[in-house]
Amino acid sequence: MKHQLEFEKPIAELRRKILDLRRQSESHGSGVNVEAEAKSLEGKLEALKHQVYSNLTAWQCVLVARHPQRPYTLDYLNLAFTDFEELHGDRMYADDRAIVGGFARLAGERVMVIGTQKGRETKENILRNFGSAHPEGYRKALRLMRLAAKFSLPVITLIDTAGAYPGVGSEERHIGEAIAVNLREMMLLDTPILAAVIGEGGSGGALGLGVADRVLILENAYYSVISPEGCAAILWKDRAASSKAAEALKITAADLKRMDLVDEIVPEPLGGAHADPATAAAELKAALVRHLAEVRSLTSEDRLRGRYAKFRSFGKFSEPTPQAA
Repeated sequence: MKHQLEFEKPIAELRRKILDLRRQSESHGSGVNVEAEAKSLEGKLEALKHQVYSNLTAWQCVLVARHPQRPYTLDYLNLAFTDFEELHGDRMYADDRAIVGGFARLAGERVMVIGTQKGRETKENILRNFGSAHPEGYRKALRLMRLAAKFSLPVITLIDTAGAYPGVGSEERHIGEAIAVNLREMMLLDTPILAAVIGEGGSGGALGLGVADRVLILENAYYSVISPEGCAAILWKDRAASSKAAEALKITAADLKRMDLVDEIVPEPLGGAHADPATAAAELKAALVRHLAEVRSLTSEDRLRGRYAKFRSFGKFSEPTPQAA
């Protein structure tokens, strides 16, 4: 693996030792003793991986969600969907490459898939604007959603963005308005909508694709009103407090499920989705197929009412009952 996070280094070191022993075994014939030691180390490797990935802190989850080898939207389109046909442009300004979308099939069923897309290397990151969309990206997404509704196709959104692009041009073309219109129109769109947070779910940039009948999140993804770094800069005046901010924000999949802000946590293979993209895609596909069948079984009226009630229920609070004197 080309890129290792700090807490992954002991795992990588143990994996290297096993590979070295395997090579030694091959170069010295049968190598029975070497093989026995390698198997012993493999057992230790699995135990170490379970120990590390079962006890990730909130900040470590953020780092896994941002892993440069983590599967992106186009990877899932190749692994979990078939017959993808990309559509381009918002018919008003431009084609924002930070958001991709088009017709596809999920387990044989026709759907419209829309998602944010990051790049793997510098040239592609510039093309995709690091997964941060301009207003025309959200307007393209809405155009495709309306097209899906016209043909009674379900909409599936895949979310992986640090947030919408906050630059001057983005503000000049009304990024806030574009996201707000998406929120309104997705709430009213008369077709099944599923959303899945596959990596980063940052601020309004994520929510602009996140109004859905069911919201899923991968095990090591996060969903937050602000990045941990942004929160740390505001509250602690120091971005070095990002790990503290991540804990306070309650942005992990487990925290979000506990607060009923997501409907299901989709498990990832041990080591994260980047360790085994095919298995991660299979898990996501199974969850999407199951939820789509459930949502499809609802009447249009019940589906829209449930979607509205879901988001109206967010932000609940309670006050302590005054004790009698």
